[in-house]
Amino acid sequence: MKLTVVGGGSTYTPELIDGLARRREPAVEEIVLVDPDAERLEVVAGFCRRLLREAGHPARLTTTADVVEAATGAAAVLLQLRVGGQQARYGDETFPLDCGCVGQETTGAGGLAKALRTVPVVLDIAERVRTAAPDAWIVNFTNPVGIVTRALLSEGHRAVGLCNVAITFSRWIADLLDVAPDEVHLEHTGLNHLTWVRGVRVGGRDVLPDLLGEHAEAMSEHIGLPAELFRRLGAVPSYYLKYFYAHDEVVAKQRTEPPRASVVADVERDLLKRYADPALTTKPEELSKRGGAYYSEAAVQLVHALTSGGPEEHIVNVRNGGALPFLPDDMVVETNSTVDADGARPLPVRPVEPALAGLIGHVAGYEQLALDAALRGGRDRVADALLAHPLVGQHAIADQLADELVRRNADHLPWAR
Repeated sequence: MKLTVVGGGSTYTPELIDGLARRREPAVEEIVLVDPDAERLEVVAGFCRRLLREAGHPARLTTTADVVEAATGAAAVLLQLRVGGQQARYGDETFPLDCGCVGQETTGAGGLAKALRTVPVVLDIAERVRTAAPDAWIVNFTNPVGIVTRALLSEGHRAVGLCNVAITFSRWIADLLDVAPDEVHLEHTGLNHLTWVRGVRVGGRDVLPDLLGEHAEAMSEHIGLPAELFRRLGAVPSYYLKYFYAHDEVVAKQRTEPPRASVVADVERDLLKRYADPALTTKPEELSKRGGAYYSEAAVQLVHALTSGGPEEHIVNVRNGGALPFLPDDMVVETNSTVDADGARPLPVRPVEPALAGLIGHVAGYEQLALDAALRGGRDRVADALLAHPLVGQHAIADQLADELVRRNADHLPWAR
């Protein structure tokens, strides 16, 4: 099997390769890393080859800047792009603060900016993949995952969206309960970066009430929200929910701390120096600071399910298809799904509590408008999407954010030049 990674020059990539090598996935015979930055790509690729060699994995790893060449003959193509790099991310995390809004790369105005830059690029890549390998599966890890995956599915691509939040929660809860990771089964519901754990099964029993009773304080510290809120919700919100449930507190904190983009840029520089050392043959500790915990494990497992026939259960971003009846069928939701060689299909979801469904519906409306703006462009479409976002919601602020967003991102938005 041939596996292609678009955005292969990312400092994330060794995490993926390390997971594949440790799993010793025998079906993967060839890995191709694609990236326009040739110098960076060769540094990352050299380290990845050493990881494979150290683990005794026989896969051949090559590099190219040509998507068609890389995708030809591939069974799966992983997308992990950052259009505009950390510099664009810095803007996403800072300009909304001037309006008193959260600065974050996947949520709010920053998330919309990222979607506008990213969706056209991803769709162009996907068309080239479809030409070169019409039967290949596209596994999208590119944020905002829900919006980007919906764009792919709306154009008929064989795509599944993947986020590491669910597997991170699963491993973390297993540690809290002192059980093996494969014993934990989460009931995970919502949209990408807007999810709640509504059930935790261990040995066939829902232990969420025990978790909320005995470990709520530990979860509170990890997620950044009060333990009492978890108990009232009867669910564990993902750490992205702090941007909604504690918006003003987060904004106040963001105004006093360096943006995450600055931190990650420093980490990436250090990682690339480490990767360039020919003596380095194991994953460095610094990689854990980069983010994306357990991404490799989730990605390798998902690719295995898509290419080996399955069926397996995974938590992925998938077409709603009635799973959440209060959303359009073509909306992309993040939930427990059956995955096999025919793709991913959401498993039945028990009725969602109004406090959760209301917020899901609100953000889903924004995501529909965000995708429209990404596909058709236009300053007013950008403003309309922001007006619909629950973290903006005021016309004067939406207009101000839209003007600044378009100004800052004009080089990446053909319609804005």
